[in-house]
Amino acid sequence: MFFLLLASCLEALRDSPLLAGHGVVAAHGDVDALRRLRAETFDVVITSPSTTVEEDLVLLDEVRQIRPGARSVVLTGRASQASVLAALSARVFAVFSRPFDAGEIAAMVSGAVASAPGHDGILILSAVPDWLAVRLDCSLLTAERLLAYIAELRTEVPDADREGLLLAYREVLLSAIEHGAGRTSGKLVDVAAVRTQRALVFYVKDPGRGFGVPRLPAGIADDGAVLAELIRSKDESSQAEAYRLLVARTIVDEMFYNERADEVVLIKHVE
Repeated sequence: MFFLLLASCLEALRDSPLLAGHGVVAAHGDVDALRRLRAETFDVVITSPSTTVEEDLVLLDEVRQIRPGARSVVLTGRASQASVLAALSARVFAVFSRPFDAGEIAAMVSGAVASAPGHDGILILSAVPDWLAVRLDCSLLTAERLLAYIAELRTEVPDADREGLLLAYREVLLSAIEHGAGRTSGKLVDVAAVRTQRALVFYVKDPGRGFGVPRLPAGIADDGAVLAELIRSKDESSQAEAYRLLVARTIVDEMFYNERADEVVLIKHVE
């Protein structure tokens, strides 16, 4: 069962097929929420967007004292970069600011329900607005959580550009997790997102044998030839990785690999 504070999303989440079989309960304010948590066990606490992230973090600190294993999803009207980083540091499962997408929230709540209590999967190495660096466990859910945080941090980037960048970063992350690490338990992926005055820079370190297509030719036609050759091969994992890396490179302005091809940097120029 999971627990909900936001009445306006109640029906949408109850109707979501992603949450079929789970109970959704609405509380009437923080006092009622804490009372219910003392009386019953809930998997996930979702906050109300009528409060700030800072207020939510105070509430969630009390929630953890009552139910240490409960995961939390914060909804807010508007999140500053500082508040998003504070939520990440406080091990909030995810943060969403307006406009809300009930499907995205339901998917994240479903992941929170399925995750092991007390397991976060994200180790923070640097958490300042222009330099976020973390170490992730090799799971798709953790990758999606990180991307959701990056989306909240980079709200100054126009929607279309931000969505494209997140897609590029997602494809490279999935390549590192699925191909390089093989979703192996215990392996970790180092990632970073850096904002300069003129660019967004993303970095990923593959924890395994390295990226499978490290030296794509410069021209798009040559890229197509490389992909066609891979498609003719019988290695389906190489086909999937090649496609992901090609998608990423068509979105960003520059893409570089190190000599071992186990580290990649993606650069997108912005105004």
